[in-house]
Amino acid sequence: MSTIAIADQRTATPAVRTRLRITRRGRIVLTTLAALPVFLVVALSVLNGGQASAGDSSRAGAPVHFETVTVQPGETLWQLAEETAPQADPRDFVQDVVSLNALDGSTLQAGEQIAIPAKYTAGN
Repeated sequence: MSTIAIADQRTATPAVRTRLRITRRGRIVLTTLAALPVFLVVALSVLNGGQASAGDSSRAGAPVHFETVTVQPGETLWQLAEETAPQADPRDFVQDVVSLNALDGSTLQAGEQIAIPAKYTAGN
C-alpha cells in the first residue's frame, strides 16, 4: 500500500521572481557612496601636503641648519662623507644629504651645490 499526497492548488503559492530595479535616484546614491572613500583619500592627501613622506616626524617643522658645498669633478657622496665627517657613519651621512637635498639617488654632478647638515660640519 502506498500513500499519495495531493496538494491543494488553492493554498500553494507559486514562486514569483521579481527583478531588482534601481531608480535614477538610487543609482546616484550608490555612485556617491562608492566614490566617497576615493574622494576622502584624495582630499586628505592634498590637505596633508606630503608631510607623511617627510620621514621622521620628530624633526618635522624643526629648522635645519646646513652648509653648502660645491661638488668637485669625480667626487662622490661617500668621499665627501669621509672628508667632511670622518667620525660619523658614512651611510648616515649619505642618507642625510640625500634627504636634505631631495636627491633621486647618490650620484652627483660636478659644480652642483649640495647642502651638508651642520651636525657633520660643526666639528671641523
